[in-house]
This record gives sequence, C-alpha cells and structure tokens, in this order.
Amino acid sequence: MAQTEQRGDATAYLPARRSLTALRQAAAACRGCHLHEPATQTVFGEGRARARLMLVGEMPGDREDRAGRPFVGPAGRELDEALELAGIDRADVYITNVVKHFKFDERGRRRIHATPKKSEIDACFPWLREELAVVAPELLVILGATAGKALLGSKFRLRDVRGSRIDSELAPYVTATIHPSAILRARGDDARHAEREAFRSDFARIARQRASGGS
Repeated sequence: MAQTEQRGDATAYLPARRSLTALRQAAAACRGCHLHEPATQTVFGEGRARARLMLVGEMPGDREDRAGRPFVGPAGRELDEALELAGIDRADVYITNVVKHFKFDERGRRRIHATPKKSEIDACFPWLREELAVVAPELLVILGATAGKALLGSKFRLRDVRGSRIDSELAPYVTATIHPSAILRARGDDARHAEREAFRSDFARIARQRASGGS
C-alpha cells in the first residue's frame, strides 16, 4: 500500500501474471487513486483476449458502475446499434475505458458524470497499458477526446483526426470517433440524428478496414 501512495497510481496492484483474467481480478481491489471510494465497483474491460478490434472510451457511467460492465447504459446502446449495423459482433471486440471507476457529482438522487482529471487518468493508466499489451489489437478505435488525450497526448484534437488513420505505435491501425454519449448530449432531434448517422458511418468504415486486415 505504501508503494501505491508514493506513486499515486495503480502500478503496485498489477498482478505478476499478465492475463485479462488476472488483470480483472487485481483491478477489483485497486486503490491507486481516490475514485474507488464513491464508486460501486471497478468496471474492467471485457471481450475476447487477442481481439482484432479494441475500443477505448473514457470511463464507466452510472449504469456501468452498478452492473460492473462497460458500455451497458444508453451510450452503450448507441454503440451496440452502430456495431450491429456495421456487421461487427460485440462478442468479437474488446471494449474498455481509460478510467475504471465512475466519477460523479451527486444531485439529489442522481449521479451525474464528472470528467476525470489528468491525475486520475494517469493513476488508472497502468491497467489500460496492460490491456493493450495483452490484447494486442490490429485495430484500435478511440472513443472521444478524453480517451484520445490519454492515449495520444494533450495535443490530440478529435475534430482533426476523426475517421482517419492516426500515426501511432499503439496498434497497426488506430483511428478515432466520438464517444457515443455525444449523441445523447446533442440538442434537438435533428442534431441527435446527424450525430448518430455520422457515428454509424464511422463504424461502417471501421468494419471495412477490419475486413481488409487493417492495412
């Protein structure tokens, strides 16, 4: 515990054996930052080990925190629909988040998403680093600006790279799109429809890239 407090991150909680099962079990007891205190549980990634396609979002939301699984709330439904329309089976994908605990502000009985700070992202990053090493995806899709900055640095701008191939050593093919929660935040039916269609088009493009072998 003293080592964790000194480093201020999850490093001391990483298991000696680096498998997804071992990582998931170890992450359940992570106390590498303060976000574990109000959260219900750790929400680790899920999906196939050695999946060709890996998706990385920001952090779990309220539904995910309660269920213990990533992308099972309203944003997850948007993602599932985009995957289905693109012909991608979610069971064949590895899905995770940069931060493994839900950060929120309480407003009455509601728990409202709060964007994680850089220090909180850095504290949790060892888990994502190990997930990337174990899964070793051919295609890595970054969902949203927070995940993009965590993986690619503070100069990352989603609007500049969305839908394009990003030069990175994280995977043979790296690209980025919005986080599906952006669809839900869009104001008005027309804006929401436009965001949804663009998101689905991004995943249709990802599916074509996946079919071509990610080259």
